[in-house]
Amino acid sequence: MRALLILLLLGMLAAVGYFAYSAIAIQGEPIPTEGYVALALALGAGFSVVVGIGLMVLLFFSSRRGYDEPPHFR
Repeated sequence: MRALLILLLLGMLAAVGYFAYSAIAIQGEPIPTEGYVALALALGAGFSVVVGIGLMVLLFFSSRRGYDEPPHFR
């Protein structure tokens, strides 16, 4: 089951890589300055979402493993 999930995710990564390469290979007009600004803002927002998801995952695992319990002194 785990191997199937890894294969599925690797296949999706390969598909995204192919579509990204095919989009870059297309010849056309250069991107204007406004396009670069919009791209930078979108990448920043995407990075913020990824960081937020990562922190929530760490919070979940910390709570599950008991790291959030109050200290017990003897």
